[in-house]
Amino acid sequence: MASVVLSEAEKLYIVHGVQEDLRVDGRGCEDYRCAEVETDVVSNTSGSARVKLGETDILVGIKAEMGTPKLEKPDEGYLEFFVDCSSNSPELEGRGGEELGTDIANTLYRVFSCENSVDLKSLCINAKEHCWVLYVDVLLLECGGNIFDAISIAVKAALFNTRIPKVRVLEDEEGTKEIELSDDPYDCIRLNVDEVPCIITLSKIGYRHVVDATLQEEACSLASLLISVTSKGAITSMKKVGKGSLDPESIFEMMETGQRVGKSLHIALQKILDEEESLGTSRPKVGFLG
Repeated sequence: MASVVLSEAEKLYIVHGVQEDLRVDGRGCEDYRCAEVETDVVSNTSGSARVKLGETDILVGIKAEMGTPKLEKPDEGYLEFFVDCSSNSPELEGRGGEELGTDIANTLYRVFSCENSVDLKSLCINAKEHCWVLYVDVLLLECGGNIFDAISIAVKAALFNTRIPKVRVLEDEEGTKEIELSDDPYDCIRLNVDEVPCIITLSKIGYRHVVDATLQEEACSLASLLISVTSKGAITSMKKVGKGSLDPESIFEMMETGQRVGKSLHIALQKILDEEESLGTSRPKVGFLG
């Protein structure tokens, strides 16, 4: 993961500020940076989104393709994740970027392994034979800290934007089945993203923990807790990262903070997505993809 080199004096300044609930950029310990969310930014996808969280810049594209259901779940579709960490950081070139991409993809698989996160049964076309496979491609354009949270926000926004063509299965007298796709671009399936979790990363700095850590703050943290939280505040998965340790009391405090912050994040994100949806094609495009 991209990192910065700080002197001991700089680290001390950041740590002391966190203990006083005053971070270098003026935020409190439970405050996120300003986030920019834009959907429908890539034309040749079923759904897409771009999220800028401080200096972190994420692009997600989702492509729906027909496939065969998995043997253990013959009446469901499924998601496949691929993460490309081709940012400008030299540390993320080659093997370093591949390892980070694999780690992020595995984390996303774990977050979405919860049964109710996405209605996979709605992706089934014909049990045991045909289903929709959603290929979720994540591109890390720039790393400015807290990439797990930014990626989870972008994935949820892209899933909200995803439109899957409606399909009819026709069967002739001989029992041969044919699949007919609707020609109408508005005749499509929309995914319910109400239960899609977002990742909240809580970084332990000194005796306190912060959300949405910058690269400088990440350099001062020896341990972090990644918590996936639904819009109702339910925790679906948890993962500790970093070389340091966390005592049980700190973990419970971080879980409570994660639930509280996660619910607020979901409300703010859904408000933005609903506003974009209401504007339709008249909304102005921003950024380099405009």
